[in-house]
Amino acid sequence: MKTSRKKVHFLAEEIQQPTNPIKIILIGAGGTGSFVLSGLARLNEALTAHGHAGIDIELWDGDLVTKNNIGRQLFAQSEIGLHKSVTLINRINRFFGTRWKARPHNFPKIKAGVHRDDLLASIYISCVDNIESRFDLACTLKNVKPFNNQLNQPRYWFDFGNRKDSGQVICSTIGVIQQPISKKFTPVSDLPFVTEEFEQVLRNSEEKDEAPSCSLVDSLKKQSLFINSTLANLGCDLLTTLLFEGVLMERGLLLNLKTRQCRPLPFA
Repeated sequence: MKTSRKKVHFLAEEIQQPTNPIKIILIGAGGTGSFVLSGLARLNEALTAHGHAGIDIELWDGDLVTKNNIGRQLFAQSEIGLHKSVTLINRINRFFGTRWKARPHNFPKIKAGVHRDDLLASIYISCVDNIESRFDLACTLKNVKPFNNQLNQPRYWFDFGNRKDSGQVICSTIGVIQQPISKKFTPVSDLPFVTEEFEQVLRNSEEKDEAPSCSLVDSLKKQSLFINSTLANLGCDLLTTLLFEGVLMERGLLLNLKTRQCRPLPFA
């Protein structure tokens, strides 16, 4: 009796054993992004310890640290009024000895035919708190085009999203990624954007009344205290698996802190 082979995705060939650090653009330095950045710093330490070239991060966020960020995000009272991206990157660089970069601006939406070297990366990670930012990013990723054989060919988009006590991490490919022939698995070369595959879900789940929280107490009525950090750790582990093992057995994960459940998101 024949059984269907498990669907998997193999890491893009040019970043399996890179000679230069893999460039990652992280978009969003708030509740989830601040924790993801710390996870990426630990991932970089693990990679370089194994002789890997490591990763190089650019953090994009135009927001300033405010009082209501304290407690939920990785900021201190003394950092109120500073740029989130600059504050976090300076801290990481001092602690880990990295030379990562902060971009104290919102990641731009670009149209077709525009060439921007500063927007190129092998991997994009979005930790944004509104739906339109995701669709703007999807537009940019479809239009950003590197020259032939240029470093930092756009390959992957990891999107982190959460609600009060649940969330998800979904991996998409930027274009089709050639897969090796496998007798054991069915390689999947094209993972659709979250904005395409789950567009209606995203539109329906958008909060219409999103008044800003003025205190930690108010924010806790809207989101569990540990949803962001838990989701960040799980998502960074997914990326770690892809870079270390060179293969994903699932394309993401679904988390529910209220029921204490986390389950993989299989390939379609």
